[in-house]
Amino acid sequence: MNASPIRRVVILGGGTAGWISAALLGRAFGSRLAIRLIESDAIGTVGVGEATIPQIQHINRFLGLDEREVLKASQGTYKLGIQFNDWGRVGDSYLHAFGDIGLPLGLIPFQHYWLRDRQERSAAASQGAAELWAYSINARACHAGRMARMERIGDTPLTGLRHAYHLDAGLYARFLRAQCDPTVVQRIEGKVVDVALREDDGFIQSLLLESGERIEGDLFIDCSGFRGLLIEETLHAGYDDWKHWLPCDRAMAVASTRVAPMRPYTQASARAAGWQWRIPLQHRSGNGHVYSSDFISDDEATATLLSHLEGEAMGEPRPLRFQTGCRRRFWHRNCIAIGLAAGFMEPLESTGIHLIQSAVSRLISLFPDSAFDAAMIDAYNRQTRFEYERIRDFLILHYRATERRDTPFWRHCAQIEPPESLRRKLDVFRASAQLFRDGEELFTDVGWLQVLIGQHVQPQRHHPLANAVTPAQLDEFLTHIRTLLDRAIDSMPSHDAFIERHCKAPPLP
Repeated sequence: MNASPIRRVVILGGGTAGWISAALLGRAFGSRLAIRLIESDAIGTVGVGEATIPQIQHINRFLGLDEREVLKASQGTYKLGIQFNDWGRVGDSYLHAFGDIGLPLGLIPFQHYWLRDRQERSAAASQGAAELWAYSINARACHAGRMARMERIGDTPLTGLRHAYHLDAGLYARFLRAQCDPTVVQRIEGKVVDVALREDDGFIQSLLLESGERIEGDLFIDCSGFRGLLIEETLHAGYDDWKHWLPCDRAMAVASTRVAPMRPYTQASARAAGWQWRIPLQHRSGNGHVYSSDFISDDEATATLLSHLEGEAMGEPRPLRFQTGCRRRFWHRNCIAIGLAAGFMEPLESTGIHLIQSAVSRLISLFPDSAFDAAMIDAYNRQTRFEYERIRDFLILHYRATERRDTPFWRHCAQIEPPESLRRKLDVFRASAQLFRDGEELFTDVGWLQVLIGQHVQPQRHHPLANAVTPAQLDEFLTHIRTLLDRAIDSMPSHDAFIERHCKAPPLP
């Protein structure tokens, strides 16, 4: 069959999802595509995804962006990890820090040597072992409030800092818009009032705007947010609700005045019926309370949010309602849902922007022609669902692996029956301290390890190969790593000083 190439791409919705899609597709295909992005200034964006993970740097490299300019334009700061407070027990605090922890020795990962040291010290009633995060350069820099660009620790095999960003999502979208070639990407102001389908196959043919203009296309990308105007309201792709695993269904979001020093990490603090985020930016702090409406009222949730701000609120909290889950079909006919139109993962592990860039990357790899081959669509949907489900499992872990029983919400979370994919991972870790990455799932073994240890999920034993070294050799190995990290941290400037020198944003008008 001779199919013609896709020439016209229509993106419905701006915001982070729309402008990342436009920028990446425009860069990849250039003048071979005519991209039209429809957005309305009268329709607001959600804008809760201000924290990112290190994969966002792939966007910079692909678009040829200088990260310093990205941070200046978006009032951004650096992010080295996430601090989780009160999740396992009230009073707990642990980090999910980016990057490696320790060094593997021989054939087994570092955690087995750390576990052996902890178990032997406990059995001998000697001085306690150093905590797991003493062997993480990112965690150490978080605690010290430091930041530097450091690929390796000197000339050692220890890897250096891995970083992501905290961004003002609205400013970031505006910056990406400015990077788009106007001969390739055309922005159209307007609201869609009708969607026309082809009679023969039900594919989307055109969008009718409030102004009367009709926008035709070959491929349509739905970035219309929770509404899913194209993928759901028009094409009825279906949605899988995961509330039985992830009970939070609402959020209150508000900005507050900037507080110094700016922490180089996001904070996620558990509350009585959910959790609260705090994200430091150069011009303000981003805050939100994610909660379950089954256990707390909107007024109570708002009061909780406001009572835990570090600065003063800069306006009234904005309410958000959501269903954690994803579309049954992300790509249906000639429409692909990206961003919130595709699904919602609460921002506990800052995956929102990553899921957008991952979706666009997958689309570029499987870019169709006018035949819209079913095998390619099936491959896209399978890969996307796998990614969502593995992120889902990682989020469920935070709620399920709790020892809290102090409120009805946390007692409910402790009884959540995990999906089989998560149960298998937990069973293997408890039995052997082993963690195996499932295919190309997003989160690394080191990420899983930190949440498991941070929330008191204890393995029964370490790997027997960790016993191959003598106690003296083990102590020397662990001490040497801590010493190298001590020296590296001492050489770093503060996070505030690093931003002042490299990417200080101009004042906003």
